[in-house]
Amino acid sequence: MDLPNLAFMLALKLQEELKTLQLPLVLRTELIGVDPVHQYTKQQALLLQEVRKKHWKRVPMNPLAALGHKDDFKLKDTKPQLGERWPHGGPRGGGGWISSERATSTYDLVEQMYYLFVRVVKAKDLPTNPLTGSCDPYIEVKVGNYKGETQRFEKKTNPEWKQVFAFSKDKVQSSVVEVFLRDREIVARDDYVGKVVFDMHEVPTRVPPDSPLAPQWYRLEDLRGDRKVKGEVMLAVWMGTQADEAFPEAWHSDAASVHREGVLNIRSKVYVSPKLWYLRVNVIEAQDVEPLDQSQSPQVFVKAQVGNQILKTKLCPTRTTNPMWNEDLIFVVAEPFEEKLILTVENKATPAKDEVVGRVDLLLHILERRMDHRPVHSRWFNLEKFGFGALEGDKGHELKFSVRLHLRVCLEGAYHVLDESTMYISDQRPTAWQLWKQPIGILEVGILSAQGLLPMKTMEGRGTTDAYCVAKYGLKWIRTRTIIENFNPKWNEQYTWEVYDPSTVITLGVFDNCHLGGGEKQAAGGGARTDSRIGKVRIRLSTLETDRIYTHSYPLLVLRPSGLKKMGELQLAVRFTCLSLANMIYLYGNPLLPKMHYLHPFTVNQLDSLRYQAINIVAVRLSRAEPPLRKEVVEYMLDVDSHMWSMRRSKANFFRIVSLFSGVISISKWLGEVCKWKNPVTTVLVHVLFFILVCYPELILPTIFLYMFLIGIWNYHLRPRHPSHMDTKLSWAEAVHPDELDEEFDTFPTSKQQDVARMRYDRLRSVAGRIQTVMGDMATQGERFQALLSWRDPRATSLFVIFCLIAAVVLYITPFKIITLVTGLFWLRHPRFRSKLPSIPSNFFRRLPSRADSML
Repeated sequence: MDLPNLAFMLALKLQEELKTLQLPLVLRTELIGVDPVHQYTKQQALLLQEVRKKHWKRVPMNPLAALGHKDDFKLKDTKPQLGERWPHGGPRGGGGWISSERATSTYDLVEQMYYLFVRVVKAKDLPTNPLTGSCDPYIEVKVGNYKGETQRFEKKTNPEWKQVFAFSKDKVQSSVVEVFLRDREIVARDDYVGKVVFDMHEVPTRVPPDSPLAPQWYRLEDLRGDRKVKGEVMLAVWMGTQADEAFPEAWHSDAASVHREGVLNIRSKVYVSPKLWYLRVNVIEAQDVEPLDQSQSPQVFVKAQVGNQILKTKLCPTRTTNPMWNEDLIFVVAEPFEEKLILTVENKATPAKDEVVGRVDLLLHILERRMDHRPVHSRWFNLEKFGFGALEGDKGHELKFSVRLHLRVCLEGAYHVLDESTMYISDQRPTAWQLWKQPIGILEVGILSAQGLLPMKTMEGRGTTDAYCVAKYGLKWIRTRTIIENFNPKWNEQYTWEVYDPSTVITLGVFDNCHLGGGEKQAAGGGARTDSRIGKVRIRLSTLETDRIYTHSYPLLVLRPSGLKKMGELQLAVRFTCLSLANMIYLYGNPLLPKMHYLHPFTVNQLDSLRYQAINIVAVRLSRAEPPLRKEVVEYMLDVDSHMWSMRRSKANFFRIVSLFSGVISISKWLGEVCKWKNPVTTVLVHVLFFILVCYPELILPTIFLYMFLIGIWNYHLRPRHPSHMDTKLSWAEAVHPDELDEEFDTFPTSKQQDVARMRYDRLRSVAGRIQTVMGDMATQGERFQALLSWRDPRATSLFVIFCLIAAVVLYITPFKIITLVTGLFWLRHPRFRSKLPSIPSNFFRRLPSRADSML
């Protein structure tokens, strides 16, 4: 036997030995390097096939579910250097360090990043060009290999820029800061007017909360620095961190390749969601409805429109000129109110034609705002109707008021407008600020960095990623700055939110910026220019301990049609500070949503439709900000497609339900072992406990609660030490079938071919058939209970009635403790006194009739 086959036989032998240790297949494969799906020689394949028949189980379908990959999907502890550490400041500061003495800091949850700031304010008395007689000035700030330019002015000797440049200290390799003032030339090279030079060792350090450094006038020098020239520049140069208030609006050396409109799209910003209201239109009745064809009575309905939202009442069941509906139409509107409420009364002239009978437009800001459950006053509105002019264009429009509409219209301020799923809601306050309570805590999040991001697009033939992070909690959205062309971006930005309820969730997402102003960058796959999603993290505040800093690295997982993919890791520092423990404990007994959601609830269909409209409004409003928070980002953060059908989610939810009954199943198995005397000592102890509880029944409830108390105390040391994260096993994302993923990412309605859609429809029918069978079995058992006294089976009912009479007499005569004791002893009897056949009550119950035989 040659050497390769000999080595292969040794590997298979080692596989057999590891098999006796009952190790997983993937782990055995990794230990010896034999790949079960590798292409071997014919002789090796035959040997491998024989070993598989003896020892190996079926190879997992998804290799990403291997044990070696599962660790990548888990949460990881990190130990970043948080807090403030400052280099010694002063005009001639040394190289030592000083630590902040403050107990709390604005930026104590991030790693300090040091920047050289140059503020260019203005210039004066600039010389003119001898040839053109004018000066088109701009400033060029140069630090080593990095340089930034201000806006260019035309024919201005006293320009004002008011611009700040920020250079990362880690990347500065120069000992001087050079500020050049240049004169723009159209044909020739731009001229140097003068310069100002600063020594890096003499740059002062600004430590917040010190006031901003005051800019000073500096006289320009020639390029050699030998003499002064005409003109002065007002500048300020200092060393600071990302906590400086000039940092968000500054030009960054990390983004030196971004120009024009792309500069606005890389800055960090804080956004506020628009104030959303529910608009309730109660259509009561109409009077004096006159159709165009007066030979027949009208059959009308009311159509209401606010922006793109259109709702209609039902057709009035009777043909009359005074129809009645008393229906509620609910819309979502946002402040400031930009749309009108347009109401039209329309007549169903033919099945295919609706004619407008009258119309009225209502401004939203004049409507009544309701703060509680008390009804608002109704009003009559006169509708505009175009009479002869609507039929005869040559006579012009004849405006007349004939139709009246009875309405009750209000803006609901006591509801919370749901733009998120209630499963991971971040805000529960009602719309009206008058109904808000005091905050119970503060949430602080330090967005540190991302690690190991994958290329999201190509530039000049190489992969690149321009990542930024978005966080959403309550009405406040934040967006970090975009780090250009970096797979390990460091943001180190800290944000704060007020917390009004601990049972809320903060959502963070990482995206790739595809709007940097350059057409050379293309998204992977050649699709449209949309900000690609890299991953998302959710953290529930109620799972956090107060006043503790959580520093973890969260996996960024994205489910794609090709399968589960890890896009990188997001490193966060989170702290939840409680302001009032009493108020927070009090909230645990309050409803999750404002009380109007329970006094006057919406239907499930209404909530789904209203949430979809709310997401659209939020996405449109935030996309109009600068820089815009784009629609695809908002929809991903708010989970706009969470209600769509997914076989994977259905399986995950099914196994979540199964896991809930795992404890009950374990207890039932344990009781079964007790009844079968598998462990005689345990069975005897159960008998003793049962005798005690029968003799002293008042101890039953205290025993149960004491047992639960002891379980809770025992589980305290097993409590989770870290926040929850995206669980691939719980989500059923590791072993999902490719066709199920393809179906999950399909459009609605489907865009697949007919045979694929038919196959999926048949699969859905098979699943629904199994559910239908289970529902039928449940209905059968319930109908058998009804048949006990319904005399549908007269003999069975007679037996049951006689049994009830005998049981009543026996239970009346015999003490309850004796009955309980006998029943318990019979249930715990030894297996030699048991029969393998079903019990008499079970046989009797299964013989009872149901209505299944009456179904077609």
